[in-house]
This record gives sequence, structure tokens and C-alpha cells, in this order.
Amino acid sequence: MLIRALCATALMTTTALAEAPLSAIDWLSDSLAAPPPELTSATIEPPVTDSATIENITVMPLNLPTPDGVGLLPGTVTGLPADLWGDSDAQTLSQLIVLTPTPRLPALQDLMQMVLLAEVNPPIGSGPEPQLLLARVDALLDIGAIEPAQALLERAGVENPDLFRRWFDLALLTGTEDIACETLRDQPGLTPSFPTRIFCLARNGDWSAAALTLETGIALEQINPSEAELLIQFLEPEAVDDVLSLAPQSRITPLEFRIREAIGEPLPTVRLPRAFAASDLRANAGWKAQLEAAERLAKAGAISENQLLGLYSARRASASGGVWERVQGIQALDRALENRDRSAIATALPQIWREMQSADLEVPFARLFASRLMNVRLLPETEALALRIALISPMYETAGNRLSTQSPEDRFLAALARGNLDGITAPTNTAAAIKDAFTDNMPPEKFRDMLQNGRIGEAILRGIALLDKGAGGDMAQVTQGLQILRAVGLEDAARQASLQLMLLERG
Repeated sequence: MLIRALCATALMTTTALAEAPLSAIDWLSDSLAAPPPELTSATIEPPVTDSATIENITVMPLNLPTPDGVGLLPGTVTGLPADLWGDSDAQTLSQLIVLTPTPRLPALQDLMQMVLLAEVNPPIGSGPEPQLLLARVDALLDIGAIEPAQALLERAGVENPDLFRRWFDLALLTGTEDIACETLRDQPGLTPSFPTRIFCLARNGDWSAAALTLETGIALEQINPSEAELLIQFLEPEAVDDVLSLAPQSRITPLEFRIREAIGEPLPTVRLPRAFAASDLRANAGWKAQLEAAERLAKAGAISENQLLGLYSARRASASGGVWERVQGIQALDRALENRDRSAIATALPQIWREMQSADLEVPFARLFASRLMNVRLLPETEALALRIALISPMYETAGNRLSTQSPEDRFLAALARGNLDGITAPTNTAAAIKDAFTDNMPPEKFRDMLQNGRIGEAILRGIALLDKGAGGDMAQVTQGLQILRAVGLEDAARQASLQLMLLERG
């Protein structure tokens, strides 16, 4: 049998192809074969013999579409100007985006995603190669924001090989790989790698062609031994169950992840990059896996709090401890609020709040319940906690107006929620750093030229990075980051980030 012959070939093969990372997201599948060298004007035209040398000139056809300008959120939604990037160059912006880690504060996560998805003019230096778009998509993948990344790619079009690689992997993680395989079949300019071609042939039901392609790939040493073993098991598992050891590779790609799932050896996503957690949100995953994936993604701001609530409310918990405590607590609070039972709310709220704090999910919880808590007459001790919770929700200003001002911290929080800290004593070092930003309206000197030249987007990215580092303990960076956000008109984001710094533990 062909499969058995392939087993022997795969096991005897000792030379594996070198694996070079495709991008900053080093878990992407090598779904496309390396393209052949293309002819360019430099290769078909004789060199210029003039003694003068001209360097660094980029030539582009007129009216060529620029993918870097693609976005999902128009200015009417974001409030950001069309010329957000000003005279910042695409390379600098791309590096800033790739090197900025997922922010710790939810307010900064929201701001970062808004910038990544904004529909604005492309920056200087943008051309047909989607340099900035790739950086934006990779940042979304790092967060785990699969749906917006997929939508951004589809709006841009996936004819570009680098864009297609990402879109193909997202299809593998979301269970829409059949559509991706059809796209690959219909676009001959996108040459699939051998593993991808084999996978898609099998998905289309052409098992004999898939087996023949596998044989060819092994013979040409285009498939390394680990890939070969996995693909053999995928094509005919009953022929090799007792022969092959299918230990996962050190770098799990979405293609390997999906094939392992297909052969009945799924890998847990908890130790994989955050984007893999999206696969556990599919209907074929168990409820516990869905809950754990949703919590992991919500913590990074990758999914909405309403999606998380839908899973918490799906059914009754069948166990206790861990995520089940949060399921039971959310449902208990929901019932108590529905019945407007002050005593039941007083019991349920502190318990579920402790659970959400332990999971770093305070802000999604606050966004879900702040409005309902503020619209119910509560017992005094419950109201104090409810107002603290509301301070990290979009209702922060309303909560600040109702907050008791008996303690220095409460007076500071109430003033911060209103955005006016003049004459207010800062009770902590963090509060002092925040006060400095709200009482001095001038941005840091080293950023003034940037802002005067219209490099607003670059300033926002640098402000996010500063503020996120400051959340780890550098108070000078907290002040500078907040000053930048306020200087570009992001007052709401500055206040929410400041309140979260005061009320959350994210060091």
C-alpha cells in the first residue's frame, strides 16, 4: 500500500528543511511555497553608466491601491483624523506596532485596537506591499482578536502571499478551512506548499491525489519527517497507528493544530499562542473549554464582554471551583438584580467580584453590570463596592459624582472621574503621577515636534507604550503617557486608564 511505503520513506528521512520564521508571529503556517524569482526592470534593463548615482528611489505605478490604508472603523466612529499618521513613515509605525506588547490596562487595549482598525490615509512610504497592514494584523493576532483580523484581511483582499498566509491560518483556527482551500484552488498565483496542498486535496475528498502529492513531496525533500508522519496519519490513520510517534513539534502551526484535531489527537490551547484559543469558541468544543478560552481572550480585550456573558449564562454549572465559581456567581448576581433583591445582591456581589479579580476580569465584569448596579437601590456597604466597580466602566463619571468623599482616596477618585484634579491631594505615588499629567496640559518636550508635525498616530502608539511600562512601576512614564493621550484629545481614554491604574493590580 502507498501509505505504508510512505511510512518507511518518512522514517528513513533524516534531513529536515530549515524553518525560518515568516514574520513576528512565528507560529504562522508555511502555507505557500516560496515564489520563484520575478523579473524586474533591474534584471532586464542594462545598467546606467552615468557617473551620477541615485539611491533609495521607489517607483510605483500611478493609481496603485495601497493596502496600508484599509481599515474597519471610519473616523465617524473613532474620532481619529484621516491624516492620523501625518508625516510618520510606514516602517517606523510598523516597528512600533510590532514591538508594543499587549497592554495590561483594558483602556489601553481598547485604544490600541481602535488605532489598529482605524480607516485612515496610508502613511508616507506606503506602497503595494502591505507593510503597515501586516504589522496591524500581526498585533491583532498577538492579542487574539481573530474576527477583526480576519475582517481586515478580507477587506484588503488576500491576493498578496503574506496576507493570504495569515488569512489561511485564521480559517484553520475558526473552522472555515474549506473556504480557504477553495480560494487557494481558484487563485493559481498563490502556490500552496506541499503540506497545504495535501491538506486541501484531502478536505476536497481527493484522497488519491493527496497521497500522490505526499509521495512527491517526500521524494523532493519538500516535506520534513515530522510533517510527513503527521500527514501520513491524516491520510490513512488505520495504516500507521502502531508505527508512528506523533510528538508535537516545538513550533505548533495552525495547520498542524488542525490536522491533529482531524486525526483525533487535539492539542490543548492553554500553552499555545492566544490566537489558538479562538478555536475553542467553536460549537464543537466543550463548554469548559469555551469558557476558559473566552476568559483568556476577554482578559486581553480580544472578545466583547457580552460574548463572555453569553457563555457564562449558557447553562447551569455542573461542577465547582475555578471557572465554575464564576459561572455560578454571574448567574446568582444576574438573578438577584433581575429580582431587585437587595439582600441577595449584597451576598452575590462581593463573592463574584473576588472571583473576577482573581481572573483579571474586573473590567469586563464592570462593563456588564455597572449600569444595572447603579440603577438599583442597594444596601450602603454594597453601594460602596458597586460605585468602585462602576469607576472602571464607561459610567465612571456618573459613579464619581455619587462617590463618597470622606477619604483622601475617594476624593481623588471622584475628582479624577470628572477630569479636574486642581487642589486635590494625591494619596499615593501613582495618584501623584496621574495628577501631574492632569494639572500640566503640555505634552513632554520630546514629543512636541512630533505633534506639531501631525504625527498623531505615532504619538498615540508611543503614549500607549509609555503608559503600559509605567503601569509596571515607573511613575515618570505614567505621567508622560497620560500627557500624550490628553494632548491628542483622548481625554476619555486617559481618565479610564488612570482610574484602572488606581483600582486594578496590573504590575
